[in-house]
Amino acid sequence: MDSPPGSERAEGEGPSSTATGSIDGGATVGGSTEAAAPPLSRYESQKRRDWNTFQQYLRNHKPPLTLPRCSGAHVIEFLKYLDQFGKTKVHVTGCPYFGQPNPPSPCGCPSKQAWGSLDALIGRLRAAYEENGGRPESNPFGAKAVRIYLREVRESQAKARGIPYEKKKRKRPSSSTAIATAGGDGGGGGGDVGSGGGVGGNES
Repeated sequence: MDSPPGSERAEGEGPSSTATGSIDGGATVGGSTEAAAPPLSRYESQKRRDWNTFQQYLRNHKPPLTLPRCSGAHVIEFLKYLDQFGKTKVHVTGCPYFGQPNPPSPCGCPSKQAWGSLDALIGRLRAAYEENGGRPESNPFGAKAVRIYLREVRESQAKARGIPYEKKKRKRPSSSTAIATAGGDGGGGGGDVGSGGGVGGNES
């Protein structure tokens, strides 16, 4: 998603550690050996940046907010704050290009964060909250109000931009295919595992 100014950039690698003497494998090394932590994945790096950005937002909030006191309403306030850094043109009702996916010329309508970016952001923050000691039952990023807000953003942007957002439906095998598979020799090995499983994703 569009990153607001001031967000901290997470480093891909953690601090290196120094080991001396015997290594677990049984080999003895004279001197020091630096063992660098493996680099973070793109998802983990983005999740860390998002978490740092949200914490910075809480510190700058007036009055300042602490994480235990953060609610779904504060999360929605954060998402609205991010709109000022968005790059997705969302046409207002009175705009002649309202509902047109490819307007022929520029207009003065505001740019906002795209629904897909906000939805992915909430998924990452929801996971980060629990990874940093938060309880799932008190996770503000999973609040019902946040899900309702994201659904409203999706629907309003779909109308304004003329681009419908449709959930991807998982294809199910036909009955004849299922019977044929069940009657086979058992050596097929099954289908996809974990397809479409985003960490901390929300249903809107």
